[in-house]
Amino acid sequence: MNLIIQPDAGLAPIVRAIQKARRAVDIAIFRLDQAEVEKALGAAVQRGVKVRVLVAHTNRGGEARLRKLEQRLLEAGATVTRTGDDFPRYHGKFMVADDTLHLFGFNFTKVDALKSRSFGVSTRDASAVREARAVFEADSTRQPYVPKRTPLVVSPENARETLAAFVKGAKRQLLIYDVNLQDRVFIKMLEAQASAGVEVRVIGKCKAKKIDVRPLMSMRLHVRAMIRDGARAFVGSQSLRRIELDKRREVGVLINNAAVARQIRDIFEADWAEAESAAERSASAGRVVEFAARELA
Repeated sequence: MNLIIQPDAGLAPIVRAIQKARRAVDIAIFRLDQAEVEKALGAAVQRGVKVRVLVAHTNRGGEARLRKLEQRLLEAGATVTRTGDDFPRYHGKFMVADDTLHLFGFNFTKVDALKSRSFGVSTRDASAVREARAVFEADSTRQPYVPKRTPLVVSPENARETLAAFVKGAKRQLLIYDVNLQDRVFIKMLEAQASAGVEVRVIGKCKAKKIDVRPLMSMRLHVRAMIRDGARAFVGSQSLRRIELDKRREVGVLINNAAVARQIRDIFEADWAEAESAAERSASAGRVVEFAARELA
């Protein structure tokens, strides 16, 4: 398993994966505004790779772009399907290239890949690859998806149950990146874990009590990820928010690779320390302003 770290990696890992494909590429797209990914898909068609693209039926403010993207990909020779409208959004971002699953917490856009904290993973785990293909087929043919027991975390079918088990399994520490953690059940669960002695910290937004929460200071936050006890992790497109757990198509993956989990943990700790330093600088600046005001009074 390999970890993609944004904004360090950019879109190069996705382009390379498409370029290396020899048989088939299945890719689900919510947003795409970077030409190199589109060009790589077209080049794959030209060398005989079967390219299938599943494009979201809608996203906020970008439907016209999605339809133009569909047309360009069709003209390039790809097989293009639009998702149904069963869910408010088809927000999952993933690609199966030959026998490798590439699961992304980011879109194929400049702001996500070049200006935001996010992650992606590449894995050859056979069960995860099969399940990603099953999700792709179900959504492409607008048929129900029936999950199997694999590392894949799919909303709305199994995300709530799977992520609850992940959170409850923490013994010492839970580190969470979440842009908007607001599901009441999960907040109570996290507070219970904190009361039981588990260290729970969140980078992002969360109104839970007993939990230390800090904003990401150095860049835009887009990732949804959790690290448990420094040995297991989750990366995906779903926040711990009711609509993303229960109403939308979101896709994530559980990570049992301890080395990758530690990589994510180390990045979290660096982002946490930077947020602390920024808060201290802000507080110090506030004290200086307050002192100056008193001196002038």
